[in-house]
Amino acid sequence: MSFDAGRRAIDEASKHGASYVDVRVVEILDENLSIRKGVPEEVNLSQSNGIGVRVIANGAWGFAGTIDLGGKSVAETARNAVSVAFASSKLKKRDVQLSTPDPRKDKYLTPLKKDPFSVPLEDKMDILLSAERIVADQSSLIKSSSTFFRAYRENKLFMSSEGAEIHQQITWCGGGILCVAVRNGEVQRRSYPCSFRGNHSTAGYEFFESLNLVEHAKDIGSEAIKLLDAKKCPSNTLDLVITGEQLELQIHESCGHPTELDRALGTEADYAGTSFLTPDKLGKLTYGSKNVNIVADATSAGGLGTFGYDDEGTPAQQVFLVKKGVFVGYQTSRETAAELCAESSGGMRADSPLAIPLIRMTNINLLPGDWKREEIIEDTKDGVLMETNRSWSIDDKRLNFQFGTEIGWKVTNGSVDGLVKNPTYTGITPKFWGSCDAISKDDWMMWGTPNCGKGVPAQVMYVGHGCSTARFRKARVGVLQ
Repeated sequence: MSFDAGRRAIDEASKHGASYVDVRVVEILDENLSIRKGVPEEVNLSQSNGIGVRVIANGAWGFAGTIDLGGKSVAETARNAVSVAFASSKLKKRDVQLSTPDPRKDKYLTPLKKDPFSVPLEDKMDILLSAERIVADQSSLIKSSSTFFRAYRENKLFMSSEGAEIHQQITWCGGGILCVAVRNGEVQRRSYPCSFRGNHSTAGYEFFESLNLVEHAKDIGSEAIKLLDAKKCPSNTLDLVITGEQLELQIHESCGHPTELDRALGTEADYAGTSFLTPDKLGKLTYGSKNVNIVADATSAGGLGTFGYDDEGTPAQQVFLVKKGVFVGYQTSRETAAELCAESSGGMRADSPLAIPLIRMTNINLLPGDWKREEIIEDTKDGVLMETNRSWSIDDKRLNFQFGTEIGWKVTNGSVDGLVKNPTYTGITPKFWGSCDAISKDDWMMWGTPNCGKGVPAQVMYVGHGCSTARFRKARVGVLQ
């Protein structure tokens, strides 16, 4: 039925004047489980499906979608997409141009060992209940404790009037722990393995098991309590060492979003604006030190932004964004790439069949350096080590930012010598990345966040970041929020 619906949509839209048509027939399974204070807070399995039809007619885009895959509804949806395109063409500045087509017929499946949707609910809940209980039992100072599990599957057929026919099944899962300690009005929180409901990976249930929530629960509760008695983070210009749990968000906000070409061209300005990385800077701007190499890589094993093809049928690939500190590339679509006389980076995705694809991050990775994590710490004379995001803000050009983390440690003469609370740092993107003089290789790993927002109406996409521990010289730390 999926193929028949897609074929009907293409034929109907072409018959009514579309010069280009692509179709996504999508089914989504989404399981969310959470425990809070010993009680199931969320036990939910949702299923949705539908078809999205995108067309070019009279040189302009049109889009329409429906959850009804019946023949009449699909045909009407295709006609609606064409009508939108003709209406949009009245205001167009120029005709839509696409980069060279590469129509494929292929299949892609996320590699996995254990299907997370086949694991009994009781097994998942047992892990969550056990881990949450261990956290909560640490002390009466723990006022809130939660554990989370999420599994997501997208079955998708992409077809186009150019001849593409691509079947994909993308699966990811993960989870985490959060606890909050309170005393005399002071609040401290700790998360594992990272904030915002933990870590996620395009993999099977084996990834969730590898997080070992039960084994880490005691340490997370203990650290939240210890933070209540910790010293305040020093406020000074110091060397800053950031671990992967925090660096992933730094990369996301100050490297991922500004290299989206629609933002750089000014056609996307929602969710913290446009970008300072305008096309005149391409190949010229010193974005960071020579140690900084950043790629958009939809082929990274286990990355939450890993797939076979994007929602324009472009194959997954690795594209350099920053190479030896120089800004060299964008995340692009077929349309935006054509403006630069280039090929698409394969970054177009939509979060449902009822949404039009946008340029979205895949896996934005900071490539590993030559250091080991401990070597970076041993080489740091006066600094602060920060871990796990707690807060952030960034301006509408992605230049000026401020981040806070859940926990930090003072580093003196190569040794970690004391816990500090409420650590923060601030910077300006090129200057900050220009101060990066050490990146580790031994703790490099993929981190996955399923909640990247973009567009109006808002779309929430799952993206990944590969990174490790890195050091930034003479950073401004301890800024009050």
